[in-house]
Amino acid sequence: TMHRFQHTLSTGLLAATLLALVAAGCGGANGADEAPRTAGDAPRRVVRVETLVLQPTSFEDVIQMTGTVASLNDATLSAQAAGTVEFLAPLGRRVARGAVVARIDQGLVRAALQQTEAQLTAAQAQLEWDEYNFARQEALFRDSVISALEFQTAQTRLNQARAERDRARAARAQAQEQLQNATVRAPFSGVVEAHFVEQGEQMTPGQQVLRVVNIDRLKVTVGVPERYAGDIRVGTPVRLDFQAYRGAARRGAVTFAGSAIDPQSRTFPVEIEVDNADGQLKPEMIVQVYVTRETLEGVLVVPRAAVLRDENGTGAFVVNRDGAEPTAERRDVVVGPAYGGRVSIERGLAPGEEVLVLGQNNVTEGDAVEVVEQYRRLDEAGVPLKDA
Repeated sequence: TMHRFQHTLSTGLLAATLLALVAAGCGGANGADEAPRTAGDAPRRVVRVETLVLQPTSFEDVIQMTGTVASLNDATLSAQAAGTVEFLAPLGRRVARGAVVARIDQGLVRAALQQTEAQLTAAQAQLEWDEYNFARQEALFRDSVISALEFQTAQTRLNQARAERDRARAARAQAQEQLQNATVRAPFSGVVEAHFVEQGEQMTPGQQVLRVVNIDRLKVTVGVPERYAGDIRVGTPVRLDFQAYRGAARRGAVTFAGSAIDPQSRTFPVEIEVDNADGQLKPEMIVQVYVTRETLEGVLVVPRAAVLRDENGTGAFVVNRDGAEPTAERRDVVVGPAYGGRVSIERGLAPGEEVLVLGQNNVTEGDAVEVVEQYRRLDEAGVPLKDA
């Protein structure tokens, strides 16, 4: 029995020694977050944090939306005459305003024009003869050489000749218009973007022939939520971000702001004209549109991550240095406009205070903190920077 007791005691002492070693090792692993222990003291939790020293600054209240690039001049041209397509401007060709981009076989139209011109020549000749004859008959009638009936007959022939001349003129004008309709011209300078028929194909009036697009100047169209109706008007500054296409951001201004709300999307249309002399932008591209509603001066701005929302409301942690050591203190805050990774603070914080921007999710009210990094400002994305 004594042998068994000694064996049990030795085993218990060995286990206790191992547990003490494990506990000591665990304490060393958490040494970064806890102060050194002294005999008789309870463990003290110290959280390593990074802070932002608050300074009044300017802040742009920005609306971010997604828009689409479109051409200011984009036309699908149609034929106004029937016939066979004998010419089409090649795809990709740059054409000037008024240039011929398509032509329909003009043989029959030209023949009809020549016929109407011949009819007009005959009608003009007949009119001239009837005018001469009427002048003679009028003189004879004044001298009572011919009867009133003969004079009225000459006058009727003259009126008929004039009507025939006018009819021939109208027929010639119609034939000339048909000849012009057999030619499709560019309404503005641009590039031939698409063909809807092929050379040699039979056309009918109104049928689509080709598309001409001018991309020297483009427009960005975007639907703006109705709640911003009072903030956006013609002339409102806009920034356009084409980073998805590796294009540099561009600045512009609103050139059109719609007056009616779309009942389905609850938005109103806005357009921004963009210069595209370099040809980098294409219609139907997607662009991020940033509209500055207001520029706020002298406000406090923190990263979005510094603002915590929980069952107690909206708040942020600051460093309290009134005691023997810095501690975390929670403040209720009222946030203002936010943009990107930054948010403005309307109430709850003061200039010069240190807001926790890293480690704030690991602290509770009154925890001791060690500030390992202190920042002075934020970039546009809300990333803290050291330099003032």
